[in-house]
Order: sequence, then structure tokens, then C-alpha cells
Amino acid sequence: MRAVVLGGNGFIGSHVVDALLANGHKVTVFDRAMERYRDPLPGVDYMLGDFADKMALAEALNGKDVVFHLVSTTFPGTANLDPKADVTSNLIGTLSMIETMTSLGIGRLVYLSSGGTVYGTAPSHPIPEDYPLNPINSYGIVKVAIEHYLEMFRVNHGLQPIAIRAANPFGPRQRHTGVQGVVATFMRKVRDGQPIEIWGDGCVVRDFLHVADLAALCVKAAQSDFCGAVNVGSGQGRSLLELIEALSDVSGQRIAPNFKPGRKIDVPYSVLDITRASKVLGWKPATGFRDGLRETWEWVQQSSA
Repeated sequence: MRAVVLGGNGFIGSHVVDALLANGHKVTVFDRAMERYRDPLPGVDYMLGDFADKMALAEALNGKDVVFHLVSTTFPGTANLDPKADVTSNLIGTLSMIETMTSLGIGRLVYLSSGGTVYGTAPSHPIPEDYPLNPINSYGIVKVAIEHYLEMFRVNHGLQPIAIRAANPFGPRQRHTGVQGVVATFMRKVRDGQPIEIWGDGCVVRDFLHVADLAALCVKAAQSDFCGAVNVGSGQGRSLLELIEALSDVSGQRIAPNFKPGRKIDVPYSVLDITRASKVLGWKPATGFRDGLRETWEWVQQSSA
């Protein structure tokens, strides 16, 4: 399989590249910059360019069997600040990319959607894929819009898309941006002796997924003929307070967070039902939560960033 990974030098993308190589596939990476935490990998074709550059993107896509679309120019916590930019860069940019795929005769698309924002405020039990989509922020709204367009292109143009609704991935090579990746953010603050801040009372529940498990599912998705949406998560919910407790245990340090007023953009509960991933892709998470935290903590301690 000849694969191009858009955003392949980022946190999730770099792990998808690893999984593709481990399965013997030929890999091209298209991204704005090279990987931050490691040298270029042998056998990988790296192409630098901007997602908005249609000609550069067409060159990267040409001759490929499958496209992994992992590019996002916004984050859940900041997309509301400029919804127009969110629509322009992500929605319109993706439509342009799909049109290029169609013109080049590329059918298979693995799209990284969002399991944490597309459902909005959901019931306090694992959320299946057929639950109504009701996003409450611009990030989720754009993700849902892209999923609808994927279905339109499937019906009208023969596109074969699969939307990966991912939970909250964590693991080595995740940058601390301050706006995404609570595990990476908390771990770096613990390492550097900085205070941890929590929005709300810490009872917000999330589904934390090791990035290697997410990458493995992405490759299985590309190798399958399934079209539609698939949740990928651990299938278990943990509150931020439980995360703090686990980080204290893994790091051996006492953590006393500072609590700030809750935010309207934060849904109180988000845990995904991963039954479909098991049935249609034969996938199950392989990394235990504490094991994943220990691996990530070891990497954070060795990292200078």
C-alpha cells in the first residue's frame, strides 16, 4: 500500500507512520516542518509544504493508494476565537484536498475526526457512533461538516472514506501546547515544578487513549473496506482528579492542582463506545492506562521540550 500521511511529522502522524512501516507499507509524509523529536526515518519520503498549497498537495498525493488526513490548524479550546479561520483552513482546505483526490483517482481516505467534540453534551455512558451529532464548539462543528461532505463524495464520486472519531490520545512525542493534550501538559508541569491548573472541579470525565493504539487502528482502517465513522478510545472514563492521582503515582510526586472556574466549551462527560471498532476492524486497545502513563512519563523526563 502506498500511503501519504498529511501531518505525518506531528504527534499522531508520526505514530501512524511507525505503524505503517511496521506493516510493510510505503510511506510519504506531507507536513509543514520536519519532526521535532527525532531524525528522518529511513525509507520515508518527506515532502514539506502547506496544506493550503494545492499544487504541492497534489504532488504529494499523486500515485498514492490511501490518504491519511491528520491535519488540523485549530484546537478544540481555541477554534471558537476565529470560526471563519477554522472553516477556511480546515473545511474548505479539506474539500479542496478531496477534489484533488478525485481528480487523481484516489479512493481511500482515513480522516481523523474527533470523538470528544462531535457528540457535544452526551449522556453519562459510552457514546456509540449513531448517537446524534451535536457539537458545541467550532472545532466539532467543522469536524461534523467534513464528515457530512465525506459522505456526499462517497455517494456522488465513489470516495471511500472512514472517519476516525478519536478520544483523547496521549503518549511520547506529544508537544505541550497549552491548549491540547492534558496528559502532556500536566506531565511537563510536574517535571518542571510548575503548578497544575484545572478548569472546574476536576470531575470532567474523559477517555484517554494511548497514541500507539490509535495509530494501529488507523492502519487497520486503511486496510479495510469499511466506510463510515468509527470511535476509537479506551472505552473507559477517568476524571481529571483520577488522572492527577495516577500521575502522582507514576511520577512519585504529590500534585496539588489549582482550580479555576469551569468553561462552557468543556463537555462534562466524553467516553466512547468502541464496539464497532472491534467488530468491523478487529481492533482493541492494547496499552493499559498506567503502562501508557509510565512510558510517557519516562519520555517526558528525557525530553528537553
